[in-house]
Amino acid sequence: MTKKIPIALTIAGSDSSGGAGIQADLKTFSALGVYGASAIAALTAQNTQGVTGIHEAPAEFVAAQIDAVLSDLDVAAVKIGMVGSDRVIGAIADRLTHWHARNVVLDPVMIATSGARLLAAEAVDALRTRLIPLASIATPNLPEAAELLGAPLATTESAIVDQGRRILRLGVPAVLIKGGHGEGPESIDYLITESDVVRFAAKRVATRNTHGTGCSLSSAIAAGLAKGETLTDAVQHAKDFVSAAIAAADRLQVGHQHGPIHHFHAFY
Repeated sequence: MTKKIPIALTIAGSDSSGGAGIQADLKTFSALGVYGASAIAALTAQNTQGVTGIHEAPAEFVAAQIDAVLSDLDVAAVKIGMVGSDRVIGAIADRLTHWHARNVVLDPVMIATSGARLLAAEAVDALRTRLIPLASIATPNLPEAAELLGAPLATTESAIVDQGRRILRLGVPAVLIKGGHGEGPESIDYLITESDVVRFAAKRVATRNTHGTGCSLSSAIAAGLAKGETLTDAVQHAKDFVSAAIAAADRLQVGHQHGPIHHFHAFY
């Protein structure tokens, strides 16, 4: 007996150490019962200690990968992560528009956990003007939200909500500002729409093994949307999944510094 499985596409960079990027996205999709397809926008040479090299894929080849997937597979959601440059952003925007992509989750990746820059500074405007208006939800962390707006880092709830509403004016209907870079006993994410603000809180876990957290959260949201969940439910389930993966991260021994979260914590 055949079974129709929800399908999600990730468009992002490859992490050679397997903890973030395309690899984290595909692990997340699999853990949540979604079939994952991918279009690789960049290659990185990296491990738990940092990024030592970045090789951008030609924009035309990124477009070809997207066309190959969307012309054949019934893709119910798309996650966009590391995109690298304005040329690649243009190619992604063009092909997603052509194929009328649904449930686009944009994670505006700019800086790696190690501090390496993953998005060219001159490409930030293309991200604002070409990709954000195509997204169903954008998921910046606190530093990314500030950079998107050219604003100081938000340090209070009112400032976070204000920045979220300013990002809405860039053309996206929902923004999830992630609080992992904040302080306090809880990590609080804020889902902001024109009509509502919903807080998602989880106990902050003391671990250095958080590599791939942002990638995994956005791909978990995409997985939920691919399965037909409402946006609020998809965000809640994604928050629960990633929080449990962080809590279980120290059960893994991978590398020497910032190890990955445990995507398959529910299985072993």
